[in-house]
Amino acid sequence: MLLPIHIAAGGLAIILGAVALSVKKGGTVHRRSGRLFVYAMLVLGISAAILGVRKGATGNVFSGLTTAYFVITALTAVRPESQGTRRITVVALVVAVGLAVLDIVAGVQAFQSPGGWRNGAPFQMLFFLATVMSLAAAGDLRVVRFGAPRGGRRLARHLWRMCFALFIAAGSFFSIRERVAKILPEPFTTAPMRALPIVLVFGAMFYWLWRVRRRRTLPVIVRHDSMPLTTPAD
Repeated sequence: MLLPIHIAAGGLAIILGAVALSVKKGGTVHRRSGRLFVYAMLVLGISAAILGVRKGATGNVFSGLTTAYFVITALTAVRPESQGTRRITVVALVVAVGLAVLDIVAGVQAFQSPGGWRNGAPFQMLFFLATVMSLAAAGDLRVVRFGAPRGGRRLARHLWRMCFALFIAAGSFFSIRERVAKILPEPFTTAPMRALPIVLVFGAMFYWLWRVRRRRTLPVIVRHDSMPLTTPAD
């Protein structure tokens, strides 16, 4: 029963992530789709980790933990700072450092292997993930030392982490042609069409990061109940 749940959560996360990126930021649709996206991604990540442990697929365990890490830290980035969010950030920092080290080790092992692959991923991707996790850990360390960032930097922390989580979900599906062929018609199974959603995710991420830096005000989803927050950019 876990595999169908994992697949359903992945499909739902991709749809909800696309909706959250497309609609007005800080609006009702954005807040609700973003919250549901976090829930779906947590189910996706946790189920991937459990399936990976059962099947001995270490790469799936890493991917599941990485997905959960990014959506949790993205959500806490736009929540009011509290003792609870600080504790979560400390735990997240430890997780990020651990995943970065494991990705580096796996990348070195893949580089030294004849095919250049390890845990179902090429060494280039493993080193890329290690770099991203190192940057994420550095961001967590700054939050632990100096507190949550303000204004545009706070929104940027939220945006890029949400988008990277969506990249993991989209990449795990669209990177494998057989998976795409089971759901989409033949024209969508070509390499360019399968790469397009991933390119769009990064395009949307850089666009919104530019908007955060450019605009003086931008509504975001920080709230205790139904109260949106507007913060000035740096």
